[in-house]
Amino acid sequence: MKKEFIAELFLKFEHACYLLEGVECWSAREMQDILGYSKWDNFLNVIDKAKNACETAGEKLSDHFADIGKMVGLGSGSQRQIDDIALTRYACYLIAQNGDPSKPEVAFAQTYFAVQTRKQEIIEKRLLDVARVTAREKLSHSEKKLSGIIYERGVDEKGFAVIRSKGDQALFGGLNTQMMKDKLDIPAGRPLADFLPTLTIKAKDFATELTSHNVVEKDLQGHDQISNEHVENNLAVRKILKERGVKPENLPPAEDVKKVERRLKGDEKNILKEAKKTKKKK
Repeated sequence: MKKEFIAELFLKFEHACYLLEGVECWSAREMQDILGYSKWDNFLNVIDKAKNACETAGEKLSDHFADIGKMVGLGSGSQRQIDDIALTRYACYLIAQNGDPSKPEVAFAQTYFAVQTRKQEIIEKRLLDVARVTAREKLSHSEKKLSGIIYERGVDEKGFAVIRSKGDQALFGGLNTQMMKDKLDIPAGRPLADFLPTLTIKAKDFATELTSHNVVEKDLQGHDQISNEHVENNLAVRKILKERGVKPENLPPAEDVKKVERRLKGDEKNILKEAKKTKKKK
């Protein structure tokens, strides 16, 4: 396949993309033309195969194939509406996979949408990693803030550790910090929060922020008052989670957040290297 033809097809797919309610979509009618199908009925057969593949993969058809109307011009200058389908990137990928591979346009589309779909998955995964690292950093900040507040009110570092463990016990349905570490098989000497999913990290952070706020607002003093407050706040957060069908102690452990941080930093270095190479070429 010549470079010129590849460049032409690339631009066609890029220009055909539009947003429908904030979602990237392609018109099935336009895809028919771009992929080299002269008859709509023949292209509908390919779409039907793609729909079957979509259902087999456990995806909801209406999330990827939306029936819509499209206005087309007639020779008389008037317009009429014809059936059309708004296709997501995933739907286009399935159509390409079920199309006629002897058509160069289809062969290109198979690679184009496979790569683009994979890029989207990579972006989504990276955003989730960034969100988890950010949440962990926020929890560390909140715990330091609380530690400073209660230190002035008669609770030392050891006392804070006990209070935090009691808070965990309230949040995790009776399992204290060490019990949760044992359950999740967390290495000795590593913080529990480094292996918790983002949702649980944020839950701990919310309870910690509540305690910091109420310790000051209620002018709580000493270990017992502050411990009771922290337990009550974690119980309140647990109640919210349970009402939404989530038991934090049953969520599986997440990847070591330190490894996630190193991976993100490595990605950033690689991006900078590629950017420098691009500048030199220019």
